[in-house]
Amino acid sequence: MRRIAAILGSGVFLVIAPGTLAVYVPWTLSRWHMAPPLLGFFPFRVIGGLLIALGLPVLLDSFARFAIQGLGTPAPIAPPQHLVVTGLYRYVRNPMYVAVTSLIFGQGLLFGNVSILEYGLVVWLGFHIFVLAYEEPTLRGKFGDDYKAFCANVRRWWPRVKPWRGTENIAKQQEHRTDA
Repeated sequence: MRRIAAILGSGVFLVIAPGTLAVYVPWTLSRWHMAPPLLGFFPFRVIGGLLIALGLPVLLDSFARFAIQGLGTPAPIAPPQHLVVTGLYRYVRNPMYVAVTSLIFGQGLLFGNVSILEYGLVVWLGFHIFVLAYEEPTLRGKFGDDYKAFCANVRRWWPRVKPWRGTENIAKQQEHRTDA
């Protein structure tokens, strides 16, 4: 029952938060109108399309992991019960935030819209401040040494080339907790 509630809660939060930040606001800024490519450089459109194509599955995978493995949501009012350090979290600590900014910057490049790119910078700065001021201290307090080990081995914004393997012990602990 807890997993079903987490999946439903994550789905609602996905529509509300990333849906607003990465879909609704860029749409209001651009109406998804194709302006000429930035600096007249067509490859920016291709890069934008790739950022969108990569960002969406990362976002969906991250939300699913929070619900299924973490038994919670990304929303601070219903946080995960278990530290999620599998999948893309083995490469980067904040794949959701990376994915949302990728979707925003991708739209800015695809549509040739500087306003969306500026908005993307503001969103990333907001994420950064939120992570430093609230999220990391909260997770350190809740998950202790497991989170400290995670932070020591996985960077906040730039993905690792090779996955962090220290997740196996934490993942096994999660399986044991959810089976009990």
